[in-house]
Amino acid sequence: MYKRNIDLSLTTSQSCFLWGPRQTGKSTLLKNTFPDALYYDLLLASDFRRLLQNPSILREEIEAQGFTGATQTTPLIIDEVQKLPELLDEVQWLIVNRGLRFILCGSSARKLKRGGGNLLGGRAVRLELHPLTWREISRFSLARALTHGLLPRHYEADDPRPLLHAYVGDYLREEIYAEALVRNLPGFQRFLDVVALSNGEIVNYATIAREVGASAPTVKGYFEILSDTLLGAFVPAFQMRAKRRVVHAPKFYLFDVGVVNELTHQGQIVSGSSAFGKAFEQFIWQELRAHASYTGLHYPIAYWRTSSGFEVDFILAEGQVAIEVKSSTNPTADHLKGLRAFKEEFRARRYIVVSQVDRARRTEDGIDMLPWQEFLIQLWDGAVLPRVS
Repeated sequence: MYKRNIDLSLTTSQSCFLWGPRQTGKSTLLKNTFPDALYYDLLLASDFRRLLQNPSILREEIEAQGFTGATQTTPLIIDEVQKLPELLDEVQWLIVNRGLRFILCGSSARKLKRGGGNLLGGRAVRLELHPLTWREISRFSLARALTHGLLPRHYEADDPRPLLHAYVGDYLREEIYAEALVRNLPGFQRFLDVVALSNGEIVNYATIAREVGASAPTVKGYFEILSDTLLGAFVPAFQMRAKRRVVHAPKFYLFDVGVVNELTHQGQIVSGSSAFGKAFEQFIWQELRAHASYTGLHYPIAYWRTSSGFEVDFILAEGQVAIEVKSSTNPTADHLKGLRAFKEEFRARRYIVVSQVDRARRTEDGIDMLPWQEFLIQLWDGAVLPRVS
């Protein structure tokens, strides 16, 4: 059992949606945190069919338990809530009229939003569970993380390939086909393959459309599906006014490095290879994304690239921190060109190179070169960006 960084303490006073991609550990987390909670699992045929036939049974069963807002000690949990949006009307009634607290868990709010589902009118906060982070794994192995990915079962497995293969297949079947999110499933599979090969790169819809054999609007819709089902996220371009002309198109990262490996058929990620460099960058992005979410800072993460080719991998919090990620054990002056160009344009709190150097050092012009372990210690301890007080 991993000690997850997400803070569920607010559920003692209010309801929440807990979203996250499949197998990030949502159900395990909730069952271990609230072992005595009344729990509805819509993946169970018995729960699903009973409530599908008559959603009001939910209210009747909860009322029969005698719960009230004053006496409730644990939240009421509905897992895979997106499978039965009609339940949310009953949930809202119980929140408003009985003062009850719920955790509504699922892999995607897309079906609810697209179907005009009831998102409780602001009565429930939104939380998201990400893949495992460095801080949540007691004996963390970078090589294992970059090859296996950071979904709990995949990270733990001796051989993650069967699990990763099944994960991608199950996602296509359950999330895409079963919910009829796309009409052309083979086309969407080709799109996934192309996106994985260009993971972490600037998005060019026209180029991807040609490779997939689809229209640019269709490709944009596919990206939207990945975002809404939490299987990927855009990293926008940092566009504060500056002297240099900059690139405006976003980048896109799939949510887990192991899933990228499966789609690109990489196999073992070997240190020193180009695949290692890309996977290492994605790993740092995953840490930043989880940190922004779990700490409540919710700072924007962007990248910066000029039309002449200077680039910084991640710009945090509207330019407060600039981070370049290099898998090298000995970053050179060439690796600092992007940060130095950014430094000429903007005054950040810190400029950081995250790499595999043995010891931290600082250049004469104030750029910190940090071992990735030291960077993550500083990140999670609040030394890179301060926590919300």
